[in-house]
Amino acid sequence: MSANDANNGRAAGDLDAQETREWMEALTAVIEKEGPERAHFLLEQLLEEARQHSVDMPFSATTGYVNTIEPSEEAHNPGNLELEGRLRAYMRWNAMAMVVKANRLNPADGGDLGGHISSFQSLAHMFAVGFNHFWHADNTDNGGTHGGDLLYIQGHSAPGVYARAFMEGRLSEDQLLNFRQEVDGKGLSSYPHPKLMPEFWQFPTVSMGLGPIMAIYQARFLKYLHARGIADTSQRKVWVFCGDGEMDEPESLGAIGLAAREKLDNLVFVVNCNLQRLDGPVRGNGKIIQELEGEFRGSGWNVIKLLWGREWDALLARDKDGALRKIMMDTLDGDYQAMKANDGAFVRKNFFGRDPRTLELVSKMSDDDIWALRRGGHDAQKVYAAFHRAYHHEGQPTVLLVKTVKGYGMGKAGEGKNTAHQTKKLSDEDIRYMRDRFNVPIPDSELPKIPFYKPADDTPEMKYLHERRKALGGYLPHRRAKSSESFTVPSLETFKAVLEPTAEGREISTTQAYVRFLTQLLRDQALGPRVVPILVDEARTFGMEGLFRQIGIYNPKGQQYTPVDKDQVMYYREDKAGQILQEGINEAGGMASWIAAATSYSTNNRIMVPFYVYYSMFGFQRIGDLAWAAGDMQARGFLLGGTSGRTTLNGEGLQHEDGHSHILAGTIPNCVSYDPTFAHEVAVIMHHGLKRMVERQENVFYYLTLLNENYAMPGLQPGTEEQIIKGMYLCKQAPALKADAPTVQLLGSGSILRESFFAQELLEKDWGVAANIWSCPSFNELTRDGQDAERWNLLHPTETPRTAFVTEQLGKTTGPVIASTDYMKNYAEQIRPFLPKGRTYKVLGTDGFGRSDFRSKLREHFEINRHYIVVAALKALSEEGKLPAAKVAEAIQKYGIKADKINPLYA
Repeated sequence: MSANDANNGRAAGDLDAQETREWMEALTAVIEKEGPERAHFLLEQLLEEARQHSVDMPFSATTGYVNTIEPSEEAHNPGNLELEGRLRAYMRWNAMAMVVKANRLNPADGGDLGGHISSFQSLAHMFAVGFNHFWHADNTDNGGTHGGDLLYIQGHSAPGVYARAFMEGRLSEDQLLNFRQEVDGKGLSSYPHPKLMPEFWQFPTVSMGLGPIMAIYQARFLKYLHARGIADTSQRKVWVFCGDGEMDEPESLGAIGLAAREKLDNLVFVVNCNLQRLDGPVRGNGKIIQELEGEFRGSGWNVIKLLWGREWDALLARDKDGALRKIMMDTLDGDYQAMKANDGAFVRKNFFGRDPRTLELVSKMSDDDIWALRRGGHDAQKVYAAFHRAYHHEGQPTVLLVKTVKGYGMGKAGEGKNTAHQTKKLSDEDIRYMRDRFNVPIPDSELPKIPFYKPADDTPEMKYLHERRKALGGYLPHRRAKSSESFTVPSLETFKAVLEPTAEGREISTTQAYVRFLTQLLRDQALGPRVVPILVDEARTFGMEGLFRQIGIYNPKGQQYTPVDKDQVMYYREDKAGQILQEGINEAGGMASWIAAATSYSTNNRIMVPFYVYYSMFGFQRIGDLAWAAGDMQARGFLLGGTSGRTTLNGEGLQHEDGHSHILAGTIPNCVSYDPTFAHEVAVIMHHGLKRMVERQENVFYYLTLLNENYAMPGLQPGTEEQIIKGMYLCKQAPALKADAPTVQLLGSGSILRESFFAQELLEKDWGVAANIWSCPSFNELTRDGQDAERWNLLHPTETPRTAFVTEQLGKTTGPVIASTDYMKNYAEQIRPFLPKGRTYKVLGTDGFGRSDFRSKLREHFEINRHYIVVAALKALSEEGKLPAAKVAEAIQKYGIKADKINPLYA
């Protein structure tokens, strides 16, 4: 056995070195004479033959630590590399200047504004190649046919995107000077935020991991629209920039199997592998690129590795025995970072010096030559070749694993250093270094001002910049704030089946009311096809299985099997043009799918109306960050929390019973939330939501909680529609009692409002108390209305005060107010400041963890049932001197209430 064989790692366990060499030589001959494709085919055949003979063949999804694309296979970059280099340098400079200025010129109250320099410095080559050669803008408004590519920009690189937009004339110098200073309306948001820059940023991405999962479902939604004939998306791509550290987020990799399974070849991930997360190495003791290669290739993705720049090609060509390749593979990421944090002499000694053969490879190179050996992500030609391969690949999603240096070009200030991410203040020496490194034409006398640099409009650089974007249809990123489409929502009368009282002896749930409303909407010829029902494997729980056959489940492969329930009316039908998106047991995927549909008016100029129904407990607390991102993206659609409330779901217990989703929903400013009790409330609310989101194109989305509890529905009282939308209306008046009878007001929502009906009867029969019953579909909306009135009154002290809707409604009545809901006390507590002055207010709610039992037992446990409502009403009356306290004690005894039991909050 030769020394070379041993050094190449072929010696371990090799019982016949001669035979090994013969196989290797045969493979080499095939590669040289017939090409790598033939060699790959033969290897696949050999592996399959081995499997047929039960040979255990563990699979390695990784390849050598070299570029996937050989130099001879690279597509040539057709651009003017000199002009692109100059433009790239100016953008690097302006991005740096923007951040440094924001942190040198502190506002009057002191403190830093923050910002990031190093991320864009590592991405600059990739952004330049993409913007100059690959990323198309939407040109359909100008008679074109390309709907535009969608860009998920790595959030911390926002300054570089602003720097480019400044060069293009899309942003002013004044805006750059106001980076992260938005209150006065002329600044730039810290990161990509569509809410804050509605005609610029397409997607929010800086909450790590959300960009990748949202992008996967976005790419899938483009295929869905095309398959259903709603939009031609065949030319469009979704490009996603992620950091290698970001890939540790479960959401980053959680849906890559879907992308491969559905062959999303319109999707390109670009993982910026600068080997460094915010505090230090991503895998100091390992190799993150190899790890990610295995993850993605094992999931069925096309993987392209771009590790080394052109300067390495000659060295690798001379590496006949594989010594250099072995060192490349053996060097840990932590050591690679050390190489870039030092100099050429350090690299010569600690990298090439590991083997005399590699040391000889660089013997004629100076230390400066060695230091100039670039990583692949900083080579415009290599980046172009990788992007070109990804752009033209068919049948699979593609991931580009691109090796870069964090803080490239920053020198001692942060290049390749653990501190690079936090660096936002540069010394005069550091600024001078960057000026010289990138040859930015700013004289020494101007350096202290850190001026932005922009060539004159008639220079070759600027002409080239605009020519490239003109060739690609316009400027990016760009966001469409409103769709050019328009629809008329069917009249409320169209949904009369949901508005009318249920027939005598018939009972339904609000979930059934929702399904009836949705079914009727699907029949509308114009708007019906735009409805996107989204399920997460609970269709039968919510009574929606009838839609399977009616509109089908989207599957790009159709239904190639015979479903086991084919003989049934509501069989499980998958279809290439199916309308339902069935996401399986996958709330994050369901929400990402909903976001794609809910923002389609912007991304596709197609108004879509998504309805995503799920267990309410598996909603906001589970996907709250995605819901917040939906708010940022100005999503429009319906979220529906089924089996809602903490006491309505028999037997399920702590992890299924929701008593707080409305409190979480209320934290999102453009989420409009309701907890309806009756079918007609569901219809009125959803119809109003359609009018706002579809007809008026308002940037809101709706959250409704639905019940699986059946009862008779009373039907709509004409004239109460507006009150339902505002959040409360009188749904049952107090019975006529003697004139001096005490009076109370009972408020409720969802299933527990019905307990107020029973409490009304008990108060009349047992205690001679008259009670009005108010349905409050939204304590959140009542609170917002009250806070808005309070703010107006604060700022307009000399004008006629405004009255909160709660105050207006209850101001017509007398007596204490008692609220009971299936949610935490905080939900109904919100309106306390807006009650008429002097009114006693008692709130019952389901504070504490859920548990399994029957509804009646749970409502007794959480102290929200009819008996507790009665006791609360009597106690409030006693506090106002309307009844003796002894009556309250009598009621506690009469109803068997255990006064000394532990508080449910702590039980």
